[in-house]
Amino acid sequence: MLEHVGILLVALSVLVWSADKFVLGASSLAKNLGVSPMIIGLTIVAMGSSAPEMMVAAAASIQGSPDTAIGNAIGSNIINIALVLGFTVLIKPLVVSSTTIKQELPLLLVITVLAYWIFSDDYFSFAEGIGLMIGFICFISVLLFRAIRQRKNSPIDDPMLLEAELEIPESTNTLNAFFWLVCGITLLIVSAHFLVDSAVFIAKAYGISDLVIGLTIIAIGTSLPELAASIASILKKEDDLAMGNIVGSNIFNLLAVLPFAGIIAPGTVNAEASLRDTPIMLGITVLLFLLCFSRKSGSFRLTRLKGALLLICFIAYQVLLFSQTSIH
Repeated sequence: MLEHVGILLVALSVLVWSADKFVLGASSLAKNLGVSPMIIGLTIVAMGSSAPEMMVAAAASIQGSPDTAIGNAIGSNIINIALVLGFTVLIKPLVVSSTTIKQELPLLLVITVLAYWIFSDDYFSFAEGIGLMIGFICFISVLLFRAIRQRKNSPIDDPMLLEAELEIPESTNTLNAFFWLVCGITLLIVSAHFLVDSAVFIAKAYGISDLVIGLTIIAIGTSLPELAASIASILKKEDDLAMGNIVGSNIFNLLAVLPFAGIIAPGTVNAEASLRDTPIMLGITVLLFLLCFSRKSGSFRLTRLKGALLLICFIAYQVLLFSQTSIH
C-alpha cells in the first residue's frame, strides 16, 4: 500500500512539473515561429495550465474509471473557489474588476448550471461530451476575437486576457523548446497513467469510490498550480489576475477536462455526483457570485471574512465527503 501511495505522490509531482515544461516548450516554439504572444497565452498556456486535469481525465477514462475523471473536474472547481480563493483572500483581500463580475463569472455560472443539468440523470453521454468540447472551442474563439479587437483599439484590461499574456514563460531556443515540448507531453501521459493506476488501487483497497478519489486527492493535487499562481498574483498586487486564474481554470475544467469522460467512456455516472457534488459545485459558484457583488468605494471586493466563509465551505465539504465514505 505504501508503495502505491508513494507512486501517487511522485506521479502527481511529475504531472505538475511536466505541464510547466510542456508550456515552456510549446510557447517558446510558437514564439520562435512568430506566433502572437496573446494567441500563445490564450491557447498553449491556458490549456497547459489545465493539462494535468486533462491528462488525468483522459487516462482515467481510457482505463475504465470515468468517475475519477468526473470527480477530478468537479472537485477541482470546488477546491479552486473554496480552498484556493478562500486561502488567497485570507492572505490579502481582493478588489475584483467589473469585467470579471459582468462577463466571466456569469459565464462560469451558466456553464456550471449546464454541468449540473448534464449529470441530473446520472448519465454522461457521448453527445454531451462533444457538446461541452464544442463549447470549449467557441469559448477560446471568442477570447481570441476579443483579444484581437482590444489589441487594435486600446490597452487590454480584461483580467483573463491579461493573465493569458502575462503567464507566458521566458522563451528558449528552438532546439531546447522542441526538447521540452516532447519531454513535457511524454511525462504528462506517463505520470497521468501511473497516477490513475495508483489512485484506483488505493480506492479499491480501502473501499473508496473512484469518484471520491477524484474529488479529493487528485483534485487537490492538480489544483496546486492554481494556488501558487493566485498567491503569486496577489503578492504582485495583481488582484484581477488572481481572480481571472480561478474563473478561467474552472471554465476550462468544465469545458475542456470534463468532456473526456463522456467522449471516451460514456455511460452511467456514480449517483453521488448528481445528488451531492454537482449541487455543491453549483452552490459554491453561486456563493462566489454573490460575495463579489458587495461594493466598497465603487469596487467589488472579497474581504478576509468572505475568504474565511469560503474556507469553512471547503472544510464542511471534506467532512461531508468522508462522513459518507466507508473506509475498510
